Amino acid sequence: MTSRLETYRVSAYNTSKQSENKIHDDAVARRFGFSGGLVPGVDVLAYMLHLPVAKWGRAFLERGLIEARLLKPIYDGEIANVTGAEGEGALAIEVESRSELCATASASLPPSPPLFSLDDFIEVPAIAERQPVSANSYEVGKWLGTLPREWAGDAAREYLDDIRERDEIYVREGLGHPALLQRVMNKVLVDNAILGPWIHVGSRMQLLSAAKTGDELTARARVTGNYEKKGHRFVELDALVVANGRTPLAHCRHIAIYQPREQAVA
Repeated sequence: MTSRLETYRVSAYNTSKQSENKIHDDAVARRFGFSGGLVPGVDVLAYMLHLPVAKWGRAFLERGLIEARLLKPIYDGEIANVTGAEGEGALAIEVESRSELCATASASLPPSPPLFSLDDFIEVPAIAERQPVSANSYEVGKWLGTLPREWAGDAAREYLDDIRERDEIYVREGLGHPALLQRVMNKVLVDNAILGPWIHVGSRMQLLSAAKTGDELTARARVTGNYEKKGHRFVELDALVVANGRTPLAHCRHIAIYQPREQAVA
């Protein structure tokens, strides 16, 4: 039997208007056929994460699994309606905006988190000097690292405000939002090449431990795919996100278009 959860409504906010990725800039995004700058995919994923965390609480933050596909853009100021249907131990999640299906996800709560050894994921530093992106930037089999990042204090609270998160668990228990781990996955790409406009299109994230506010976050990522499809260049990553150099927080698979096909706009 399937039961539906209460719809979660979010006034979407483009957190990356000033970022290096100009797909979030109105003028540049229009060149690629969009109506304006895209709300970052990691933030759309953050909207979806509200439902499983509301259902399973801290247990989901410690061992939950979510797999998401980003189908169509969500724009700044628009209402994103996040719906969930529960059946057979999983949540089927959809995000609708402008009466269009924009994203889907499946979330579940495994009985225990899988074990991952740090030794299985090679730690390398981010590249010393970034070069303009090319196919060689993300060569299949290549290991990539990130610069360390942390979100603590005001920065952590500001991120919760930016994604319109209303669940009090993060402030009450001093936890970092799991979408921050997806931000680190984006940094795998950004820290290792100078990118033009690019688009996050999907992620699978198995949480392994709850992130704490102020953790120093890094990723150890291996490139598992680099290919062309419909004129776009895609990259796929398999990575472990780590706290403070020693605690695995999430096993992530990340897919992005690192060189979009530019479209003519009338």
